[in-house]
Amino acid sequence: MNNTLNKWLIFTALLSLLLLAACGTNQENESNDESTTDTETSEGADSEGEAAEGEARTLTDAMGNEVTIPANPERVIASYLEDYLVALDITPVAQWSVRDGSDVQDYLQDSLADVPTIPSELPYEAVMEHNPDLIIMDSAAMVEGDKYQQYNKIAPTYVIGAEENNDWRAEFEEMGKIFGMEEKAEQVLADYETKATDAKEQIQAAIGDESVAALWLFADTFYIVSENLSSGDLLYNDLGLTAPEVVKEISAETTANWSEISLEKLAQLEAEHIFLINQSEGSSVLEDPIWQNIPAVKNGNVYEYGQGASWLYTGPIANSQMIDDALESLVE
Repeated sequence: MNNTLNKWLIFTALLSLLLLAACGTNQENESNDESTTDTETSEGADSEGEAAEGEARTLTDAMGNEVTIPANPERVIASYLEDYLVALDITPVAQWSVRDGSDVQDYLQDSLADVPTIPSELPYEAVMEHNPDLIIMDSAAMVEGDKYQQYNKIAPTYVIGAEENNDWRAEFEEMGKIFGMEEKAEQVLADYETKATDAKEQIQAAIGDESVAALWLFADTFYIVSENLSSGDLLYNDLGLTAPEVVKEISAETTANWSEISLEKLAQLEAEHIFLINQSEGSSVLEDPIWQNIPAVKNGNVYEYGQGASWLYTGPIANSQMIDDALESLVE
């Protein structure tokens, strides 16, 4: 669930105003980018490396660390990976937050409302207070310097690599492997693909090749989603919707999930439907003629969501909720 600029922008936004997260992920060296593989399996493990129930397993993470995964981890900290935990029916011992716990991933709170918060920076003292039996980090950037050794003294610590960060399906499968729940993860993915395929048919029947864009308004500045990352991956790949030319142009020039869009480019946005994640309520930019002249705005086809929605995130839960939003908005 990585997402370079997306995580950084969201994290900065949440610290400075009401929300946002998404830790900027530094690129890892080639050895760290390699997919993690099992180095050892407990006696009785099957040919796919799944250990028999009740047995500890040793896996190699993205940093090359051999990590002994407890037989049945019960006190897991996997900050900003909670979407995957919820999808696997695992309740973490603490959940990601910023601003002293006042901002969390709202879209997950039906499942995590009673879970205490932990600062996104994961201070050692805060981690120790929750007495975890397994810590999962979503990138090597979170354990730079001697941080890995410090966390590993508290509990076995597993680091997921950059390649998985940029592909939520691969990251989810990695989480399934960590917990020995590969079959469960594959079933969740299969159910998601079925839902996405059905939604794609309904939406395309409703709007055909009309173009769609997702914009995030924060601090009076518009950001536009990439064609192949974050909610853009959902809109243009999973649902097969048409991307405006401006989206294609900006996506070709950046690797960020969300990119600031200038007024000049905004004036060229010919989107016929817009999903607007608005964190600047009452912003004067929504009265600007440039905004008002976008086809979607002129025709009343702007679908607005606040910080409680899942549009800035990825994962089986986030994407499934976005599909629900898209169906509600685009299919009459």
